[in-house]
Order: sequence, then structure tokens, then C-alpha cells
Amino acid sequence: MRENIVLEKAVLFSRLILEWYRQVYLDPVGKVVGQQLLRSGTSVGANISEAQGASSVRDFINKLAIAEKEAKESHYWIKVFDEKLFKSKEQRKFMLESIEEIIRILNKILKTTRRKK
Repeated sequence: MRENIVLEKAVLFSRLILEWYRQVYLDPVGKVVGQQLLRSGTSVGANISEAQGASSVRDFINKLAIAEKEAKESHYWIKVFDEKLFKSKEQRKFMLESIEEIIRILNKILKTTRRKK
């Protein structure tokens, strides 16, 4: 199978989210609101993976567009969470930078694919 950098980055981001959620699920706010980030953050890679098996260019675009929306939602939740729900400022910053990079890549792929379509 061909290397897919955005999928690899999404998998790593999902792992970051899972690690983060294990830290905060005992906190009442972390558990409830953290589930939103857990869902959106882990679905980014799932949708990118689904796009790889798309049945058409339109299907590919739709699946990547969903991944981009989920990535933007994840970015929102990370920004919303109080810094004390993170081990450190660096952890929060790294998560933000990771999802911002994924959003940029997805945006570029979508623009290029739509132009070629």
C-alpha cells in the first residue's frame, strides 16, 4: 500500500487524543467534554482511511471533507479546554500544532482534487 502521510499523522493524533483522555477521564469536566474530542479526534483518521477506498472522486472528496470537519472540531475542543486539563502547555501546544497541520494538508488535498475534477 502507498504511503499516506496525512493518514499517518491522523493515526498519531488519535494516539495523542487517547493518551490525553486517559489522563483526564477522572476529572468530571474532562470526562464529559473530553468525549467530544475523543470522538472527533479519532474519526479524522477513520474518514481518511475510508477515503482511500472511495468508489469515486466524489466519494473521496466527501470523505475527506468529513475528515476536515472533524479535524476542525477537534481543534475547537483543544482550544476550549482549560490548560489544567493538559499535562503541560507543551502538550496542548503540540496537539494544536498536530491538528492544524492535518487541517492544512486535508485542505490542500481537497482543493487540488476539486480543481482536477
